[in-house]
Amino acid sequence: MKNQTFRMTMLFDFYGELLTDRQKEFYQLYYDEDLSLSEIAENYGISRQGVRDVIVRAEAYMTEIEDKTGLVKRFMQLSGHIDAIENAVNEIKQLNYRLFEDQRLEDLCAVIERETTALKD
Repeated sequence: MKNQTFRMTMLFDFYGELLTDRQKEFYQLYYDEDLSLSEIAENYGISRQGVRDVIVRAEAYMTEIEDKTGLVKRFMQLSGHIDAIENAVNEIKQLNYRLFEDQRLEDLCAVIERETTALKD
């Protein structure tokens, strides 16, 4: 993955609901709100180390689940394939417009676009 924050965000998107409420809250404050461990600790009246432990446990748990399921990895691979399909469809549409003006090609491109959009959702 590109960087640690992106990886952690993806893991949270996929597995965040499996965390405890406290883990979710600290995790979101740290990664989404960009609060420091000290700021979170001050807001909750606990030690910086306590906040760090909660976040590290959450990261480890989600990483373990990803290692077992591979859902994020498969999602990233699928996204690349979908992007390639979309690029190919756009090229077909451009060629069709310039050379053929074939309605059947337009219809097939529309079907492919609908299906790729459905896969993204």
